[in-house]
Amino acid sequence: MADEPVLVFASFEPKAGEEETVLAILKGMVGPTRQEPGNDVYDLYERKNAPDGTRSFHLFEKYKDAAALDFHRETEHYKNYRATIVEHLEEPIGVVVLSPIDAA
Repeated sequence: MADEPVLVFASFEPKAGEEETVLAILKGMVGPTRQEPGNDVYDLYERKNAPDGTRSFHLFEKYKDAAALDFHRETEHYKNYRATIVEHLEEPIGVVVLSPIDAA
């Protein structure tokens, strides 16, 4: 359905020595994205206790519907972050788009 919420889980694995740069770029996305119409949640997390001691960052996002996610992907702050962050990552951004399942 077009009006069901859309959830996104995005993971970022920084190159060694680039952790603070990646974190700063991601922090810069939080405020503007939370102000977007149709954005319900935009929370940034850091993985704790990774077996190899590396740092990774994860965004949990929730949008009112697919149109709100499409709007997000057309904003200047989104386009700028995508153009900037990739060079600081060890691997491509891991993005999973999720739809709720009615388990009732």
